[in-house]
Amino acid sequence: MQIPFPFDSMLLFGSLAIMLLIGVLLRAKISAFQRFLIPSCLIGGLLGLIIINGGIIKISVTDLETFAYHFFNISFISVGLTNSSDQSDNSIKKKGFIKGPLWMALSQTIVFNLQAIIGGVCVIVFGVLGLKLFPTFGFFAPLGFEEGPGQALAFGKVWEGLGFEHAATIGLTFAAIGYFFAFIIGVPLANWGIRRGLAVNAPKKLPRDFLTGVLSKNQVKSPAGEQTLHSANIDSLAFQTAMVGLAYVLTYGFVRLLGSFFAPDVASMLWGFFFFFGLIIAFIVRWLMGRVGVDYLIDPGVQRRITGWSIDFLIVATIMAIKLAIVWTYILPISVISLTCGVVTTAVMLFLGKRLWSYNLERTVVIFGTVTGTVSCGLLLLRIVDPDFKTPAIVEVALMNVIMLVPLAGLLILVNAPIWWNWNLALTLMAFAGVMVIAAFLMKIFKLLDSPKF
Repeated sequence: MQIPFPFDSMLLFGSLAIMLLIGVLLRAKISAFQRFLIPSCLIGGLLGLIIINGGIIKISVTDLETFAYHFFNISFISVGLTNSSDQSDNSIKKKGFIKGPLWMALSQTIVFNLQAIIGGVCVIVFGVLGLKLFPTFGFFAPLGFEEGPGQALAFGKVWEGLGFEHAATIGLTFAAIGYFFAFIIGVPLANWGIRRGLAVNAPKKLPRDFLTGVLSKNQVKSPAGEQTLHSANIDSLAFQTAMVGLAYVLTYGFVRLLGSFFAPDVASMLWGFFFFFGLIIAFIVRWLMGRVGVDYLIDPGVQRRITGWSIDFLIVATIMAIKLAIVWTYILPISVISLTCGVVTTAVMLFLGKRLWSYNLERTVVIFGTVTGTVSCGLLLLRIVDPDFKTPAIVEVALMNVIMLVPLAGLLILVNAPIWWNWNLALTLMAFAGVMVIAAFLMKIFKLLDSPKF
């Protein structure tokens, strides 16, 4: 039978959807997943990974990577369109919670540089032992652990074009390992803190709905957003997604134009920063709408749902895109770098978290989840120790993301120094060390550390 229309893209989307639904079912039924709060997207992605690598079904890894890349960009654009000047910002101004976000941002900066240094040193050591790796191999540690699968994939695909074979798969592998550290270490850490009496609003018991990930029939449901346009004209969801599409096209045009001013290798790297440019352009679009008084049409609730939707599908796609045969080829350096980064990151976050002036456990777990997985991982861990988000940690994370824009942009450029500027690895690691020392110095200058609390 001849099919009149191509179905490849929609069938791929359907496959991701099926894996996600199976993940929801397994999370709801298997206690081990509930004990460590493994997200459905991660469960579904792992199942898809096994199915694809086992040859049960054939799905193009390149197509999966393409879907993941665009989902990643959509998530950042949606964040840029989301109006954050709500009660959270007011509470920051009213209660003066500036030290908390600054501590979080500086902690994240310290850990990013530390993970990059560990990865780089391991690459040098393996080179001495006879295993030659691409210079930026070790930098997938902070890209995967701290920035998540989207950035690891984006940079990996660009680095592949510059001679780094299988970079995308290696980057996604680091990101997947980071997620496991976030939950396998983070959940017991949160429970340990509760038992020690460190949680200000310690829950007596996590609700069943939180463990299974499925709301019960009689549970009060939270609204997903509000309609800002009349349904007789256009559905509000269609408008919200259209705004994402507008920002996406504008970003595409900007990146293409910007790339015309640079050499081909630098221009190709700009596509790895598409998410960042998309975030900035989304900010600008929202600001311009505010200037003409129509920014109220962008509903934060719906935009947050678009962000969450894209991240869930992003994770499913990225995990399924991992090629186990390639991972096995690099299993030794991946294992050594990941294990070292995981142990050192845990130790450093405990060291810094113990020296906070207040809300030690809440702030520690939310940043631990962020520097091993993503902000969403940190928020999930925070909910274990602060179920109703009564502590300022939830507000501080939002402000931290704004503060991190400047140092993160510089660090994402620095990971490309061996490619762009032909820096040797030792010089690049010295630069990372310098940034880390500056961040630690600023933490001391702003008096963000106190005497140990636990």
